[in-house]
Amino acid sequence: MISFPRAARGGKEMVRKALRFMVAGILTLAPVAGPGGAADAHQQDPFRRDPADEILRQIGVDEKPGARIPQELVFTDTTGKTVRLGDFFDDGPVILTLNYYSCPMLCPTIFRNLAGTMETMKGLSLAKDFRIVTVSFDPGEPLSRALEKESETHAMLRGTPVPAGRWTFLTGHEPEIRRLTTTVGYRYVKTDEVNYAHPAVIVILTPDGRVARYLYGIEQSPRDLKLALMEASDGKIGGSPLMNRIILACYHYDPVGKKYALLASRVMTGAGIVTLVAVGVPLALFWRRERRSGRERP
Repeated sequence: MISFPRAARGGKEMVRKALRFMVAGILTLAPVAGPGGAADAHQQDPFRRDPADEILRQIGVDEKPGARIPQELVFTDTTGKTVRLGDFFDDGPVILTLNYYSCPMLCPTIFRNLAGTMETMKGLSLAKDFRIVTVSFDPGEPLSRALEKESETHAMLRGTPVPAGRWTFLTGHEPEIRRLTTTVGYRYVKTDEVNYAHPAVIVILTPDGRVARYLYGIEQSPRDLKLALMEASDGKIGGSPLMNRIILACYHYDPVGKKYALLASRVMTGAGIVTLVAVGVPLALFWRRERRSGRERP
């Protein structure tokens, strides 16, 4: 597999080993240049940089929270229609995924896991609360391949009545792709004529097109995805806005673990307030009744 996650699941060491295996295979199949040639130089030079490490240094994510997506960028959907990126920012937050449709394993796994996560996520629905926009960073991607990948993915969205209007697959030209990926800090590298090495991450965007959160790995938990979408919408999607505020107040995003975590101090504070109200209101009513009855006795 040529494409690899950033290091969220399995760690950088596993990615490095896979890249070394791939590069070693390429070097093994390469023609031997003879004495003093490139192959001998690679074997004899112990200080030569590992190609896998070089690739790892080039791919990744430079997080840019608050960056505004260039909504005037033009792409092509699977019907051949030209669309503006801004056309998808109208009724809630947007999940942006950056992939390439000829990816042999990683990208299909990301699509499948994202569809599965949404199916088990309670309280939010792709049909009405948010959208997904997938953009291929391969400028040579044919429209037929995008359509094939869109059809495969939509077949997994059993709870979405009209998936074509909620999860869109786009292709584009190099300048627009580079501008979009640079805006969100997404770094990838082409490893051969067909394949790319790239991070596994989805970007959560606000309804007005600003970067709200990055979620890493080939699979996101339903809780993390739901909290990120609620946070991006300022608690305005899903059920009760008041309940959304309470939930968001109890969780915070851990920038080290790249996950949402329950904030114990806020939970304790909330529990204390609830306890105070639960005990204080009956006592206040009791004292009021006692005072009233004390006035009536004389």
